[in-house]
Amino acid sequence: MTGFPDGFAHHPLYFMPAEQAALIDAVVEGLRAAPLYQPTMPRTGAPLSVLMSNFGPLGWVTDREGGYRYQPDHPVTGAPWPALPDALRALWHDVTDWPEPPEACLINWYREGSKMGAHVDRDEFDLRAPVVSVSLGDDAMFRMGSRARGGPTAGLRLHSGDVVVMAGEARQCHHSVPRIYAGTSALLPESAFPGGGRVNLTMRVVGAPR
Repeated sequence: MTGFPDGFAHHPLYFMPAEQAALIDAVVEGLRAAPLYQPTMPRTGAPLSVLMSNFGPLGWVTDREGGYRYQPDHPVTGAPWPALPDALRALWHDVTDWPEPPEACLINWYREGSKMGAHVDRDEFDLRAPVVSVSLGDDAMFRMGSRARGGPTAGLRLHSGDVVVMAGEARQCHHSVPRIYAGTSALLPESAFPGGGRVNLTMRVVGAPR
């Protein structure tokens, strides 16, 4: 794809509407065991603009006291994270050739005005493993740059059901979600996600400490 680094792949509408609805049902069920919570930045304690939870044996969390990390339990309830849905496990094996299954799947809920600043996923021990991301709900602008912060970026508008894979060089490049196009989807149920928005599911292999 023009403007994107090697190892970046976009699978438009990988999940059809009925499959998207089934995935959201699985997310809602998972959130009963592991409710969305408000993460905060290390050191400053400033809240992120997204609410989060996780699937899998490990979950990515952040707070002022402990910083960025993976842990096996919910930071508020202390309960283990719910298991990764079968549809996501099948997706991983379909779009990657990585032999190990994902250990963590971050659930981000973007509401109107939410965004994610430019960053690189560096909290894993094996940065060779790909990252697989699923968009559900409202459209979002995704931007990717290079390993260095700043400089030119390539943009891609993601729609509900789209899948993005970051492997190889792309795995270690800065990327961001600067905008949510509110009201472009009615997928998210109001009972679980008041006001709608976008759910992003990001699967990662954490790996063993080196």
